Amino acid sequence: MLSKEFLIEQKQCCGKGCFMCPYLPRHKQGSKKIMNRMGYACINETLANQKPKIYTGRSMIKRTFKAKGIEYASELGLQNCKDLFEIIKWNNKNGFDFFRITSNLFPWSSEYKLSDMPDYTEICNVLSNVGEYVKKNKMRITSHPGPFNVLTSPHPHVVDNCIKDLSIHGEVFDMMGLYRSPYNKINIHIGGAYGDKESAMERFCKSFERLPDSVKTRLTVENDDKASMYSVKDLYEGVYKRIGIPIVFDYHHHKFCTGDLSEQQALEMAISTWPDDITPATHYSESRRDEQKDEKIRVQAHSDYVYDKIETYGNEIDVMVEAKHKELAVQKYKELHLC
Repeated sequence: MLSKEFLIEQKQCCGKGCFMCPYLPRHKQGSKKIMNRMGYACINETLANQKPKIYTGRSMIKRTFKAKGIEYASELGLQNCKDLFEIIKWNNKNGFDFFRITSNLFPWSSEYKLSDMPDYTEICNVLSNVGEYVKKNKMRITSHPGPFNVLTSPHPHVVDNCIKDLSIHGEVFDMMGLYRSPYNKINIHIGGAYGDKESAMERFCKSFERLPDSVKTRLTVENDDKASMYSVKDLYEGVYKRIGIPIVFDYHHHKFCTGDLSEQQALEMAISTWPDDITPATHYSESRRDEQKDEKIRVQAHSDYVYDKIETYGNEIDVMVEAKHKELAVQKYKELHLC
């Protein structure tokens, strides 16, 4: 094997994941690579506002679940899956090849095994068809489990519940036949700091080892939006260097938790954690307070639309737009900047 020193002398990437390596193709000076895909999350407003509406958020309160049980959960889950397929087909027809699916396809899924649902066979068929369609049309599907997934927790029952929830996400992605790689990422925030970031990140890495391969192979982590939480630099040093999980750079969050890095430095540090054959995923949003010009709104809250041109600094990335008006926000951005 050629040494790192020799390769650098020859102006070649050594493959060690060095931060901002000038010889890695996506960091070469003069690169003209830009956004590869732009996507949106979970809800298609166009379809959700038509009659009958198409959406994947059918659910129920706990009391209803106790009364109607897994049979009703299965019924709702099947319809959610069918509508997911309709949304995916609409996306493909309208030029959206990057989409985050809801984490709530199956109501109260932590209370039963998916395979116990009465409609399980039909659900498997629908999701298999979704996956085949996605791969045939070279689309990218991801998920973002909720904030209660905290693998840093010092409380064993919290970690157990987190592993259970993440395992369901991995199972659903396997039912679709999606790639076991960060291309089809299951993205989370790592959780609380509990007054000691280093110990918390160590717990995260230990908890990671308990996850099934369906999750391990897809898991990514994202920088936070509070100064007391985890910056890209924190995640790079405390998580990526230990267990190699790719980092999803969130532009908006970085404004509030910089880790003393510029936006470009943080973006490219996150990019350096991704496998060379997978386009890094990023998140982009803007402040609702600024959009609405209302100081009462939390500054971290997401705007309805996004207005500024997204700066890629010459890097090839996929951008998930986290704006309240979903696909309409992406369409408006393209009209402003890409037409």
